[in-house]
Amino acid sequence: MKFLSLVSNSFGCSASGERLVSAARDGDLQEAKALLEYNPRLARYSTFGVRNSPLHYSAAQGHHEIVSLLLESGVDINLRNYRGQTALMQACQYGHWEVVLTLVLFKANMHRADYLNGGTALHLAALNGHSRCIRILLADYIPSVPNFCNILNKRSRTDESILEFDRSSLYQVINSASDGGITALHMAALNGHVDSVHLLIELGASVSEVTVEDGTTIDLIGAGSTPLHYAACGGNAHCCQILIAKGASLTAVNANGWTPLAVAHSWHRDGLEEILTPRVQGQSPLAFPPSPYLCLPFMSIVKIARECGWRSNDSLNTCMDPCVVCLEQKCTVAAEGCYHEFCTRCALYLCSTNCTTTVAHGPPGSIACPLCRHGIVSFVKLEATSAIVKDIARTSLSLSFCTCTALGSDTIETPFCKPDVHSARFPPTGSSFRSLSCHKLSSLKLNSSLCLGASDSKCLKSSYRRSTSINSDRAKAWLCSLHQCVATGIDY
Repeated sequence: MKFLSLVSNSFGCSASGERLVSAARDGDLQEAKALLEYNPRLARYSTFGVRNSPLHYSAAQGHHEIVSLLLESGVDINLRNYRGQTALMQACQYGHWEVVLTLVLFKANMHRADYLNGGTALHLAALNGHSRCIRILLADYIPSVPNFCNILNKRSRTDESILEFDRSSLYQVINSASDGGITALHMAALNGHVDSVHLLIELGASVSEVTVEDGTTIDLIGAGSTPLHYAACGGNAHCCQILIAKGASLTAVNANGWTPLAVAHSWHRDGLEEILTPRVQGQSPLAFPPSPYLCLPFMSIVKIARECGWRSNDSLNTCMDPCVVCLEQKCTVAAEGCYHEFCTRCALYLCSTNCTTTVAHGPPGSIACPLCRHGIVSFVKLEATSAIVKDIARTSLSLSFCTCTALGSDTIETPFCKPDVHSARFPPTGSSFRSLSCHKLSSLKLNSSLCLGASDSKCLKSSYRRSTSINSDRAKAWLCSLHQCVATGIDY
């Protein structure tokens, strides 16, 4: 009887987990709240096989309120599915910037790479041309200072600005390479996403980075290709013009001996011949205005939001002026310069939705104040705004088996699987990709194949090695990316 009771309770928890998955996928916030109030540990449930959690489904569908609910329930924000994708990767792939903003505010790890081709959230956002997601991802690397563009172009070196800006960290993040040495700029250029190419270059993406011989990646262009080679393959003239204007070489030769013009000919992009033909000496390249997605105030408002919160349900006092944008919440921040006051949530939305550089006064990348059109470069916290003390306990445990109570006083605790993940990237010649160790309760002896709850990788082996079939899948994935389709979507 005790055994049957345990089995029935486990199946009941599984059914509740599937209901939460359905609610997260369909955007049913009330159902999700009810299920999590009934059992908060359901937030760590993951589907069998593909190991997609409710957080993955809600992120892929753009339900940012459910994402916030799950994060506040204690789910691991960097939980991976069987492909190694996190919720942040899913949100960037489908362009759900509100979800990306929520995950960034909760400090999601943007450096995690998937198991299929080594791509990060930044690569997926660039591949699909989601410029707004790119800018939100880099919020912690770009300071809210008026002369950021001059500092980035090495035209200004004030001591105050250097303290706030680590150029080397930004350069390393934005030029991080996936398998084959392909950067986010390569991906955006290949698929003809002009806004993303422009933004990445403005933020310091190198136009001279080249791909490498991987051995597991099908590269129809050839190793040693620059972003301009990829833009020539994609056939977008505007992308080629931006890259050339920013210093891309028209005479660079890849491993196949092709210049960008030769790549355009091989892919029958005859309309690019005039653009990719080396210019006469002294001919000036085209000039482009700053990217409309540059938006400098992000770092300042993200820091305030993390410290003081950004969702407030407190009722306003009759003598308190509400935010002039939403007319619902109290003002918590002020725009530096004009000092107009807003609530933190509206300030975040102003930064996220800004896509124009037309301001009355302000440097490139500043956003226009909705009241006076003054260029906002930074937000400052009001004196009356107090910090919140709220430490959400996070765990990497997944809901493999729920804690069940049998007849009498005997209980069975959830088997713990704590992965010790070493995520250092290895050169293509080595096949070892992740190593992890599982520590289970001494009182229980379970087969390691039941440990489906690791947050970073499958706990099927103590040493995970790429097989030939996985290498084949990675090669197919890059082949699909050359034809502007990606097979890294979420499984339903």
